[in-house]
Amino acid sequence: MNLINLIFYTFFIFNSPVQDDKIKTSEIKVFGNCGMCKSRIEKALDRTGIKTASWDSKTKMLKIVYNSAKVKETQIHTWIAEVGHDTEKAKAKDEVYAALPFCCLYRDHDHSGMKDN
Repeated sequence: MNLINLIFYTFFIFNSPVQDDKIKTSEIKVFGNCGMCKSRIEKALDRTGIKTASWDSKTKMLKIVYNSAKVKETQIHTWIAEVGHDTEKAKAKDEVYAALPFCCLYRDHDHSGMKDN
């Protein structure tokens, strides 16, 4: 290894980004039905400390990447419930849920035949 390669290699090793152990990836079951639900759930998580949030209407699973030094997983469940969607750890208030559009009412109605489902 010549001197230039050695200098480059040493610089690269000591200046490489180290895996940040505060960045967490989680999957959370979130109840909802449609594209409007997806938009509402993901918008609720457009916050500092949340890197990405993607909800799938078919699996009802939210994939989320967040900074655990800024956001606790319990906060994520709370923020989702505040916009009307239940999770495994937090239930939306009945009055917030009742204000959702009909297609988003996942507790009381079968929407399996809907096109967006």
